[in-house]
Amino acid sequence: MLIMKQNLMIMGLGAACMFAGLPVAMAETTAIVGGVVFDGTGAPAAQKTIIIRDGLIADVGKNVPVPADARVIDVHGMAVTPGFYDLHTHWTAAGEPSDFPSIAAAYLRSGVTTVNDFNEAPEAYAPLRAWLAKLDAPHVNFAARISTPGGHGADWADQNTTRWISSPESAKAAIDGVAAYHPDLIKIFSDGWRYNRMPDDTSINEATLTAAVAEAHAKGLRVMTHTVTVERGLIAARARVDALAHGLQDRVLTDAETGIIHDSGMGDVPTLSVYDPDKWIKSSAHKIVANSVLFDNALRNVGKLFRAGVVIGVGTDAGMPATPHGISTLHELELLVRAGLTPAQALVAATHSSAVLIGQDHDRGLIEAGMRADITVFEGRPWEKISDIHHVAMTMVDGKPLYGLGAPSEDARSGWPAPLPAAKLVDDFERMDGRSSLDTLRTNTMDRGPDRTVEVSGTMPRESGKGHVLFMTAVMAQQKAPYAGVSVPLSTGAVLAVDVSAYHGISVEVRGSSCNARMTANGTVGASWAASFPLTGYWQTVRVPFSSFTGLDNPPRRAWTGRDITDMEIGLSCAPGTTAWLQADNLRFY
Repeated sequence: MLIMKQNLMIMGLGAACMFAGLPVAMAETTAIVGGVVFDGTGAPAAQKTIIIRDGLIADVGKNVPVPADARVIDVHGMAVTPGFYDLHTHWTAAGEPSDFPSIAAAYLRSGVTTVNDFNEAPEAYAPLRAWLAKLDAPHVNFAARISTPGGHGADWADQNTTRWISSPESAKAAIDGVAAYHPDLIKIFSDGWRYNRMPDDTSINEATLTAAVAEAHAKGLRVMTHTVTVERGLIAARARVDALAHGLQDRVLTDAETGIIHDSGMGDVPTLSVYDPDKWIKSSAHKIVANSVLFDNALRNVGKLFRAGVVIGVGTDAGMPATPHGISTLHELELLVRAGLTPAQALVAATHSSAVLIGQDHDRGLIEAGMRADITVFEGRPWEKISDIHHVAMTMVDGKPLYGLGAPSEDARSGWPAPLPAAKLVDDFERMDGRSSLDTLRTNTMDRGPDRTVEVSGTMPRESGKGHVLFMTAVMAQQKAPYAGVSVPLSTGAVLAVDVSAYHGISVEVRGSSCNARMTANGTVGASWAASFPLTGYWQTVRVPFSSFTGLDNPPRRAWTGRDITDMEIGLSCAPGTTAWLQADNLRFY
């Protein structure tokens, strides 16, 4: 039952100040009463009252008085825990759900109050942080992505999204470069053995990994690393990585190896949910028997590390196939219990232990005075019966109910901001710093996969001596339809949608290899539309009407409206193994 009390005006000093015309800062006070509190330390749960003031826990205890001005939330008989963490997620348009407001709501429905997002380019951090501040959402920590040429994580993005390192010197430079964007942590894809279903691509050597970790730590940044093999897990431990971003699966750890990991202080976030073979039972695209063997190794290693005293956190790799946001976090706790933790220990892993691994244990992860009031309420007793975590009654972030009891209806929540108006000039390629006329950072958009087109782009003087042009040169990969392109975001980090519907199309001065050239408009939630145009070695002005754009997805995600565009891209597809080039100038809407 939820009891809502109106705030009472307190007379005395506050009233005197108001009568004197002085400003008064009235604290926002909330009391959660009647709940059985599991505080995150692992201590037995007990009925307690929680007093929250200005987003922080002010007091908690059995006989704590409720202030007269408090808003009271009665959770009589329900279970109260710190809000859950998910230390490994990807907020990608290819995930489920697929857009930021829906992903945020999915985590709130599952009692998750803090997540790490491993998907974003550093250029997107600032606009995403500003957007999240206006959403009902969990706290989101953004991880800067580091990989190695040809390695996992470098197989789909350019270096403005994932920096590539192969030596201690390049490692230091990469960390210094991403640190300028103020990431919350660093993720290093140190192991190219991708998800145990493919052979090793390229892995970072130990000296490079050690240098990257040392530089990150010097800047106060924690490091998590993608690895799934025992050998490279031991390398990560020697490199002083803070936590593994996956479980170790190729074989069971020996006692000596377990001791090395424990003594290093490295934790583990095993992401069992993404590897759970049960979700692939109906899929012919995966080798169920092989996955089951590896998954059993992962379960045994989690249990072995936990019993040795290694800190185990909760993460899922949500956003990957068949690993939906929110509910996968809850399933991860069930899998930790399957690995040998008790339900109470799994709850500690999802709260205090995860806060420790991310370095936020001074701020959240426990229900105690002085901590941030990130709190989840359940019906049942999840420390006794882990399946009760699926009965979330309320999720509170910074002292505000955002789901369930006392929260606004989901229909009343803010979502997508209104699209920005499009400027006529997209890029005249006059800036030498890699940024467009819109002050957005251009990105290379070559094809994906371990064997990728090698592309270089930049700006150079136009042969006429008047201004500069974009140049791109590429060695095409051995793929069926290799591709190289350059994208110009219409908003910072290509985060917010831009409305180009007031225009008829886009024009560009262009020349290049006689290949299949195309103009692409990328939109929100992964939608893209493209149109081909002729390309020769001579300068020409090409006008591409929006009426000629067709969806690249089959079937198309949605019809073209022009009201939700994030970036414009120019590129070409030539014969595998050939060298191609392109120059462009004055990209503008008409």
